[in-house]
Amino acid sequence: MADEVGFLMSPSVKKTWAPQACTPVVAYRNRRQKKVSVLGAVALHPTTGRIDLLCDFHPDSYVRSEQAAAFVHRVLAEYPTGSIDLVWDNLNAHKSKLVKELLVDHSRLQMHYLPPYAPDLNAAEGVWCLTKHHRMANHSIDDLDQLHQEARRHLNDVGNDQQLLQSCFKQAGLALSQPRAQ
Repeated sequence: MADEVGFLMSPSVKKTWAPQACTPVVAYRNRRQKKVSVLGAVALHPTTGRIDLLCDFHPDSYVRSEQAAAFVHRVLAEYPTGSIDLVWDNLNAHKSKLVKELLVDHSRLQMHYLPPYAPDLNAAEGVWCLTKHHRMANHSIDDLDQLHQEARRHLNDVGNDQQLLQSCFKQAGLALSQPRAQ
C-alpha cells in the first residue's frame, strides 16, 4: 500500500491539556507554505512476514510523475525477486506515462488502484495519521530542514514498530498472511 503525504510548516492543531483559564497557544510563523512531501509504502514482506515502511522525502516539493516513477524503482530495488503488487490511490502521478512504462519494463510489477475517496482502505494512511496528526501535532517548526528531520525521525519511529504497522494493516481491513516457505 503506497501513498503520499505533505508535512506542513503550519501545525496540525489538536486538543491538548492546559491549566484552567490558561488557553494553550501554538505559535508559528505563517510564511510561504513550505512542506516536506513524502512518498511511502507499507509493505508486507512475502518471506519474512515483516512489515516494512519505505519512505522517499521531497523537501519543498510536490509529488509528480518523476518522483512516483523513482519511488517505484526503489520498491523494485528493495524487493528484487518475486512479484510486487503496488496498491495506491488515483493521483495523476501514479498513472503517468513514466509509471506506465515501468509496468511494461517490469512484468513482475502489478499496479492496483483504490477507489476514489477511500483512504480507509490504505494502510499508509494510518502511518500518516500516527505521524502527522499525533506525533507531530501542535508543533511550532519554522525551518524546512528541521521539519524534514522531524518528519523523518517520527516516520522512522513508526516504521520500527511492528505492532503499529500491523495495526495500520488491520485498520485497512488487510489480513496479515504467514510467511511463505522457501
